[in-house]
Amino acid sequence: MNISNSEYGELTKKRSPDSKMYKTLPKAFFIGGIICTLGEGLINLYGYLGMDEESAAAVTSITLIFLSALFTGVELYDRIAQHGGAGTLVPITGFANAVVSPAIDFKSEGYVLGLGAKMFVIAGPVIVYGLSASVVYGIIYYIVSLVAG
Repeated sequence: MNISNSEYGELTKKRSPDSKMYKTLPKAFFIGGIICTLGEGLINLYGYLGMDEESAAAVTSITLIFLSALFTGVELYDRIAQHGGAGTLVPITGFANAVVSPAIDFKSEGYVLGLGAKMFVIAGPVIVYGLSASVVYGIIYYIVSLVAG
């Protein structure tokens, strides 16, 4: 079947459901807001329990990662994402979900070639880009500090 790009575009438009942005955007904003509010609430709770601000922030990150992984494992995160869409991609919870989901899916292939090899299929490019960007930033910072300094 040979079709042109314009024919393919028309076929895609016909077969794709219309986006109901008036529904999806508020839901994403609301769900993302709940996740962020939970994070702020945890920071305040840990601070109230006697932790300094830096430790409370670190423990909050760990808690959010744990909850995201747990919710992914019990298939609750996917149900939340069906309603919240991009709102569930709040960086730390979305990243944890992106690591845990493939790990669960490929666990049946074994711990090394399944879980270990496929765990970073989705999150791997993010890690590579983040590390590469941090190296470039570090080099630029070093050069600027030598020139300024």
